[in-house]
Amino acid sequence: MSDNGRSRDNGAGDTCGCGGRGRRAFLGEAAWLAAMAVVALGGSDEDARALPLSFLEGGRGLGDERTYPIPSADGATIDRENQVIVVRYANKAYAFLLSCPHQNTALRWLAAESRFQCPRHESKYKPDGHFMSGRATRNMDRFAIRKDGNNLVVDLGKWYRSDEQGAEWEAASAPL
Repeated sequence: MSDNGRSRDNGAGDTCGCGGRGRRAFLGEAAWLAAMAVVALGGSDEDARALPLSFLEGGRGLGDERTYPIPSADGATIDRENQVIVVRYANKAYAFLLSCPHQNTALRWLAAESRFQCPRHESKYKPDGHFMSGRATRNMDRFAIRKDGNNLVVDLGKWYRSDEQGAEWEAASAPL
């Protein structure tokens, strides 16, 4: 459950056989993925392209808000500590939960293909979070976001599921 009482899973149960996992398992898997990323830096070009473009840490804001610099080009930036993905795409900025909505696995940004992919079950998403294919049944979860000068402010206490809060999910972007 999130702080606002909405469940992060898709509610479909364990139809894929991967078993339910909690936050602790997700964080353990995210740490494992981060360790694998370090190993992959010495790997092939193909491995390196599967890594996120960059990692950052959000500055402290008011309450559950984090501030991030506006990315200079289209792509994704990941704040592992706060489990946030900040994306610049088509003159808009978005902020997503790091986890796949299917089974909470940390998503990867595939820069060469300009899309996200879940390494566990290969669900694919567009840079704006729209679901393309795979086992997931919905779009990536978006945080409320706004532009403040040269920064983006992400409200970690307000995130939206496209299947439950469609209008809020669609509005959760910042024009650049």
